[in-house]
Amino acid sequence: MNILYTLNDKFVPQVGAGICSVCENNKDVNEITFYIVSYGITDKNKKELEKLVKKYKRKIEIIELNNINSYFDFDFDTTGWNPIVLARLLVDKLLPSNLDKVLYLDGDTIVRTNLEELYNCNMNRKIIGMSIEPTIDKGRIKNLKMGKKPYCNAGVLLIDLKAWRNKKAGNRIINYYKNNNGRLFANDQDAINGSMKDEIKIISPKYNYYNIFDQYSYRFLSKIMRPIDYSYYVSEKKFKEARNNPSIIHYLGEERPWRKGNTHKYKSDYKKYLNMTVWKDAKDEEGWTLYFICWKIFNVVTKPFPMLRLSIINSLIPKFMNIRSKKVKKEIKK
Repeated sequence: MNILYTLNDKFVPQVGAGICSVCENNKDVNEITFYIVSYGITDKNKKELEKLVKKYKRKIEIIELNNINSYFDFDFDTTGWNPIVLARLLVDKLLPSNLDKVLYLDGDTIVRTNLEELYNCNMNRKIIGMSIEPTIDKGRIKNLKMGKKPYCNAGVLLIDLKAWRNKKAGNRIINYYKNNNGRLFANDQDAINGSMKDEIKIISPKYNYYNIFDQYSYRFLSKIMRPIDYSYYVSEKKFKEARNNPSIIHYLGEERPWRKGNTHKYKSDYKKYLNMTVWKDAKDEEGWTLYFICWKIFNVVTKPFPMLRLSIINSLIPKFMNIRSKKVKKEIKK
């Protein structure tokens, strides 16, 4: 089993917890190799990651990305995300040529179960496995010319590397990004959806759970996805399974368990695995307490009015992205 993470030094504690969760819940898997694409991880943290993986008798390869801009012949704006997010588009260039498959996991994920069922699933000649993100704004789907194909989240990607290389998927995605002037709202995620819509295998939401599954009902999500038939891809049984017993938790959005004051439903899962690593004393991010108080009030008030809630969220997302973009640019300048 090959697992891929891409990260900078700031996100090492979170990925350390994620790696620990993979190892703890996949002890029966014969071989696991972790591929870490580093964007400036310190030597100290690299050594700690190596120690963590070797403690479980697993393998690790750390690949230093250096200048990510050198892989693109156009200017791009990652709209508030660190440029490291684009590294998942470079798997054919960064990973060993003899790898046939890899499971990419965002740094803000925690694994709770064995992953063999996902990893060994039949790809049905598709190139990439992804889970549907049903709350995406209809305007974005129209702009990406998705037609009646569902939009998917790129936080968990099961990639058939052999097919990816043979069909030049990486180049096609990057060219799609380039043809949109390097200015897509969700950058690489939008580019993957727009260029690969016919080659995506839909995987169960239990492999990419995030808080919308608690905030909205199955009936509501089915309604807003029309004319796409949500039930064709995700049954109500699978939806409830994702909500009640997810295999992979994706701490999507601002409600993240390493931020002070958050009350994420699966906060304890993150803390459990973090406490099993050398980064167990990592301090929570300050400055979020008031935000989470307001967030809880907002959730209670809007619970009976899901469409209103979704409309407000979709109108606020661009504003949050703008704030994040300014923050990232300041950090890069430092």
